[in-house]
Amino acid sequence: MALAAFAACGRSDSSEKAGKVGSAQSARRENTSMESTVRGAAAATGEAATAAPVSRTGAPRVLFLGTSLTAGYGLDDPARDAYPSVLQHLADSAGVRANIVNAGLTGETSAGALRRLDWLLKQKPDLVVIETGANDGLRGLDPDSTAANIRAIIERVRTDNPVAKILLVQMEAPTNLGKRYTSDFHALFGKVAKSEGVALSPFLLDGVAGVATLNQGDGIHPTSEGAKLAAHNIWPALARALAKKVLD
Repeated sequence: MALAAFAACGRSDSSEKAGKVGSAQSARRENTSMESTVRGAAAATGEAATAAPVSRTGAPRVLFLGTSLTAGYGLDDPARDAYPSVLQHLADSAGVRANIVNAGLTGETSAGALRRLDWLLKQKPDLVVIETGANDGLRGLDPDSTAANIRAIIERVRTDNPVAKILLVQMEAPTNLGKRYTSDFHALFGKVAKSEGVALSPFLLDGVAGVATLNQGDGIHPTSEGAKLAAHNIWPALARALAKKVLD
């Protein structure tokens, strides 16, 4: 059970100027496209989003490697209410092309995620979202070991598909394990993201963890309303990653 984010030398002056102008124009086009996509994504987070869903045929395949939080443990209809399903709805409503595959598994540690990754990569994902480590923290496992497993996951994804985008989801450990442990656990995600050059999303359960009305009776897994908030926490980072994938 889980706890309550990847030289040209010797040119003439004129060619250098032309190259700089071209690069600047390309950067402006990329920024404009990304800003437009993210604005559309933000609009979809409102309940009144009315844009027609887009076709998923040929859309970037997004693999969510996760725990019971991703699987939608305890929800009446995980296929509808788990946060990856909510993200699919947000993407469709915003006109952001994505085909989301939910590969959440209840009770899985980061070591378990690494062990089954080869099989999951047969899905040929274009973007992998890594939501793992919560069960490591719940069990008080060594943060260095968790970090090593996440790095190995990232390396394996890149070996399978060097151009795949990767989004790491920030997770937290329970506070009853002590300040030093929770601090080290929190820090490992930022350190891995920086060293491996991948994007890091905010804490999945920000604004959900510890709120009784947004969690099931176990106090750990979100209700359908809590899952919606979790999806909104990740959506901006996911939208940016999808925009970069489309622009590549």
